[in-house]
Amino acid sequence: MSIEVSEVRSKKELREFINLPWTIYQSDDNWVPPLKFMIKQTLDTQKHPFWKFSQQKLFTAKRNGKTVGRIAGIIDNNSNEFHSERMCGWGFFECRNDSEAAGALFAAVEQWAEKNGMKFLRGPLNPSTNYDVGMLVNGFEFPPSIMMPYNPDYYPALVESCGFAKEMDLYALRIKRGQKPTPRLQRLVKRIRRNPDISIRPVNKKDFLNEIKIVQDIYNSAWSKNWGFVPMTDEEMTHLAKEMLHIMDERLIFFIYYKQEPVGVCIMLPNYNHLLKAFNGKISVAGLIKIINYKKYIDSARILAMGIKKSHQHLGVPLVAFDYLLGLWEHDSVYKEIEVGWNLEDNYDIIKYEEEVGCRIYKTYRIYRKDVNVVT
Repeated sequence: MSIEVSEVRSKKELREFINLPWTIYQSDDNWVPPLKFMIKQTLDTQKHPFWKFSQQKLFTAKRNGKTVGRIAGIIDNNSNEFHSERMCGWGFFECRNDSEAAGALFAAVEQWAEKNGMKFLRGPLNPSTNYDVGMLVNGFEFPPSIMMPYNPDYYPALVESCGFAKEMDLYALRIKRGQKPTPRLQRLVKRIRRNPDISIRPVNKKDFLNEIKIVQDIYNSAWSKNWGFVPMTDEEMTHLAKEMLHIMDERLIFFIYYKQEPVGVCIMLPNYNHLLKAFNGKISVAGLIKIINYKKYIDSARILAMGIKKSHQHLGVPLVAFDYLLGLWEHDSVYKEIEVGWNLEDNYDIIKYEEEVGCRIYKTYRIYRKDVNVVT
């Protein structure tokens, strides 16, 4: 009955790796099954642009012949070069409430990291901070929003029992329709909006692949000093743009200009997760019909990213973005609530702004770290 950990090598083993969550979450009503083909695509080292500069090693743990856990070891060379680190990420972690299995999985990743000269482990990264990231540690009573992770409430203890400690927390905030900014903020926004040099332009969906170049320029400026930031390559950004193109509501993605220069961007996506639950990991012609028929019932959204170039953050531009969204929400929106996040716990200014707008923290995700012994 001991645990056997093995590397994923065959198509059959990859299917077992991908299918494991359906046994972990079979009685969890909040879990949203991912589309299996998208997980396979993300892990495909020949097709996904992330793996052009990164390495992976996939492991599964079995007890008595049954798969009870999985994990990916990830070496992101772009991140390590950007931060002058020797970090091995871990992600795509799923496990039954089995400390022996979890320990064996992390030991396998740690051994691989040591052989490759890495100094510490960080995760969960799925596969980096530019994608799904973090482990839910608070807010288990809520289902996840689009492109956000979810896990059982026993996962944090399982990870911490393997020697990991908190490195950074990420907050998700929520605002419900009808909530208003504080009077102070309303006065401040009115003053800023009177500035004729500040304007807003919705994204041009027909030219979205070129618009994404503007997003990339703002992204690299706005987040470059943030913890965990790593620039996305052109191919990564294009890949993400193509994924968003199918689900975007172009009213909810817009640029903020100052003197005819794009200095800010907001990307908000409709929350399709309740449709994903209906698909149960697979999409077919019937699934496409469901999208058409049930799209009108989507009543929540998530702000995936809101960024302002460092050179223009003193102008109060984030308030302009929130004011625009609240105005749209009040006059022409089906969304009853919006999730904002994630936000780094040390991003005090933006969290303060969001709380004054009416947002409240309702979920916490955690990034863990553990030092390893480097083989010399």
